[in-house]
Amino acid sequence: MAQIVDRVRPDLPHIHTSLPGPRAAALIERDKNVISPSYTRGDPIVVDHGEGAMVVDVDGNRFLDFNAGIAVVATGHCHPRVVEAIQKQAARLIHMSGTDFYYEAMVALAEKLAAIAPGSVARRVSFGNSGAEAIEGAIKLARYATGRPKIIAFLGCFHGRTMGALSLTSRKAVQRAGFGPLLPDVVHTPYPYCYRCPFGQEPETCAVECVKAIEERLFKTIAPARETAAIFIEPVLGEGGYVAPPRKFFDELTRLCAENGILLVLDEVQSGMGRTGKMWAADHFEVVPDILAVAKGIASGMPLGATVARANLMTWPPGAHASTFGGNPVACEAALATIALLEEELVENAARMGSYLMDRLRQWPSRFPAVGEVRGLGLMIGIELVRDRQTREPGTVLRERVLQLAFERGLLVLGAGDSTIRLCPPLVVTRDQCEFAAATLEECLTQAMAEG
Repeated sequence: MAQIVDRVRPDLPHIHTSLPGPRAAALIERDKNVISPSYTRGDPIVVDHGEGAMVVDVDGNRFLDFNAGIAVVATGHCHPRVVEAIQKQAARLIHMSGTDFYYEAMVALAEKLAAIAPGSVARRVSFGNSGAEAIEGAIKLARYATGRPKIIAFLGCFHGRTMGALSLTSRKAVQRAGFGPLLPDVVHTPYPYCYRCPFGQEPETCAVECVKAIEERLFKTIAPARETAAIFIEPVLGEGGYVAPPRKFFDELTRLCAENGILLVLDEVQSGMGRTGKMWAADHFEVVPDILAVAKGIASGMPLGATVARANLMTWPPGAHASTFGGNPVACEAALATIALLEEELVENAARMGSYLMDRLRQWPSRFPAVGEVRGLGLMIGIELVRDRQTREPGTVLRERVLQLAFERGLLVLGAGDSTIRLCPPLVVTRDQCEFAAATLEECLTQAMAEG
């Protein structure tokens, strides 16, 4: 029977060995000897290949991937059109440094990013290889364009692990410990995390204290407006818990920046490229950033990042900023194929499947005492677990148990924040796969709660 089901439903999980299986266990042992221990590994899975929203491990176990390589494989694993674009370009030209010479794919992708970036303003693009590099470029450009040294970022945000990006990152102490001194003149302020409002307010009645804190505290003390180059923010908090602020926060933040000549930099590395059911999370709030940091889903798994800025800001001279591999021809073609698929169908599918999941999950706080809040946009959904609904004490241990049980059932999910389960499947995910994920998580949550 298992073999019949296996043939009929290749779009759903099938686990036939203990986890990890024998081949996976052997490779994990080899990994321990040579790979940096700084890598965080959630589940003992050794992936062999993937297709769509499914991955298969080296022992033949099939998993439903609700991680998407941390929101990277927007078009799913090995989408045929992306693979074709990569193969064709690799056969013609694998590398030519865009810092020294010209090639069409780099120009075409920059034109496309400039066209689809939030707001109808002229844009220029600088390419790198990752989200961290996109942030590094944004930091340098903000300081160069304004002549100001200070940068404001938000507590709980993750912007990358290179030294400049790490200086903005404030998600976990371990990510910064031992690497100082970091970039000077970076200060942090509370993120608009309404479920855990740092000012004790409710979304319906708050006076946007998160923005007032910048005006009334930072500007008057350690980050005067006239010295502040930019404010960096994730429009949807990623590693910090998949938190979407209210619209009025962005209205006030935009006003604050405009009144003080401060650049607004949106880190859309995780929330961009259709993930939220629109091309950019910024589109939900009608925010037009001065600088946009893009990566992850941009090229369906190929290494690529981009700093997209107003054209009148990106006027630095030759040699001021560049990257040998940024905008690699193969990565650019993968990105062009990815964006075409997003525009044709996958942004819409993210909105539709996200709506289906939210309709199913939004009832959980009333059904499960351990579910404090379900939130999200499109296929960027967070389920926050708590030990107590009144105190809202994070249910970290419970979350880890749910993730483990889901893995044992063939569902790959990650945590975010202190006690949030994040759902970020490939944008090709189907309704049946969403139904399986929701039903599986219900089973796991019920079991974990019963275990105490």
